[in-house]
Amino acid sequence: MGIGRMAAALTTVVVLAGCSSVVEGAPKGERPDPTKVAGLAITNGPSGAKRGVPGADLSVENGDGGEMDQLAINTLADVQEFWKEELPRSFAGKNFEPVKRFISYDSNGKGVEVCKLNTAGIANAFYCALDDSITWDRGELLPMLKDSFGPMAVVTVLAHEMGHAVQYKLGAASNIGPNTQSIVKEQQADCYTGVFMRWIAENRSKHFELSTGEGLNQVLQTMFFIRDSAGTSFEKQGAHGSAFDRVSAFQFGFVRGAARCAEINEAEIDRRITERPFSLQDTDQGQGRGNARIDQDKYLKALEESLRDAYRSSGAAFPSIDKAGIRSCADAQTTSPASYCPATNQIQLDLPSLLKVGTPPKRGQKGGIGDFAAFALVASRFSLSIQSATGFKLDDDAAGQRTACLTGAWAGLTNRPDAPAGLRLSPGDLDEAVAELLADDSLIAADVNGKAVPSGFARVEAFADGFFRGSSLCVRKYSV
Repeated sequence: MGIGRMAAALTTVVVLAGCSSVVEGAPKGERPDPTKVAGLAITNGPSGAKRGVPGADLSVENGDGGEMDQLAINTLADVQEFWKEELPRSFAGKNFEPVKRFISYDSNGKGVEVCKLNTAGIANAFYCALDDSITWDRGELLPMLKDSFGPMAVVTVLAHEMGHAVQYKLGAASNIGPNTQSIVKEQQADCYTGVFMRWIAENRSKHFELSTGEGLNQVLQTMFFIRDSAGTSFEKQGAHGSAFDRVSAFQFGFVRGAARCAEINEAEIDRRITERPFSLQDTDQGQGRGNARIDQDKYLKALEESLRDAYRSSGAAFPSIDKAGIRSCADAQTTSPASYCPATNQIQLDLPSLLKVGTPPKRGQKGGIGDFAAFALVASRFSLSIQSATGFKLDDDAAGQRTACLTGAWAGLTNRPDAPAGLRLSPGDLDEAVAELLADDSLIAADVNGKAVPSGFARVEAFADGFFRGSSLCVRKYSV
């Protein structure tokens, strides 16, 4: 995140081109149940392969018959069964033709020629329209995904590749043609993956089960892991999207179904996508390119001004911000590294802890997240003050979702080139929000006492609602 050039300029502007816009239809009349995910009860049961179910039998070229190949075969058998049912239901007159070839290889071994490519040393999974094939690396990629995020990570990646098969088989019905941008194809495939994962979550899959709490969180963490690096342009050949873009597309499919995925085209991407390249103005502000030190007064002042601008029309008395540490509160539990006390209308900050969150991790090391995550934590506590002043309870069932939504609305305003405040989104900022929202102890989506919405999916969905649609939707949708 960066500081914009203001009347008393603090530093050069860091602007993410494009502005927040409405990309979805009006919300359904029924308010979301905070104990559910897209209408499904939040569960934390087992996720992965169902026990006692015989393995599927698909013809695989160059396979070794091992665990990774069987996991891939079971996935592809189920996802084909799903699309056999779903395609004619969502696209009248369209039937799903099974993929013609499945190919396994070990990237550490001898390469095979697939789609005019030698697979030696390439840890990947891909669909090839030239011969209607899906290929995967059983040696490096699939084991890494399983070890890092569980078996559903493998299912996610292969379902994405089947999503490409679906879009090519649909062609014009899925807005796909010979000159379609890579980002459209990839966002559609993520969306189609979400449709399939919904089917598993509804316990309709033969080989897999998926809990809507921890299990779905792991799927979203997989989407985060396979995001493009910050500063990638969505116009680049092969671009897949930022984590925020990829998770958003996945959620479109999970919530709204396959027809929504086919609506993704160049025009929709231009309105919605957040993946943009760094500009010359995206300078190193102490924590790496586009990352500022949250504990410096100039950034905290710019953050406070940004929040005041965002909520000025509410008429609320704005909270004071105390940087001296977190102390007890008469009418709420304290939270770290930022806390809101309704009794005093004050936000208290633990700056050393906030700086840890705001410091991006070095390559190959664990650490914080980045400056936007830290800024958004403070923004979430600020939004609680506005909620309190306008008559909302701060600890009801919807408070966490409403807080995430309002924080997203503030983020959407900072994404506008004409925003009056100094803070501007820079590439990678929204991915930092996704990382925080998927953390077990997310504060962006927590009530005044720090009780977080139990589902990472619901947290990200609420944040995205605010980002794309604004604060008025937050009030309408997330009120009990």
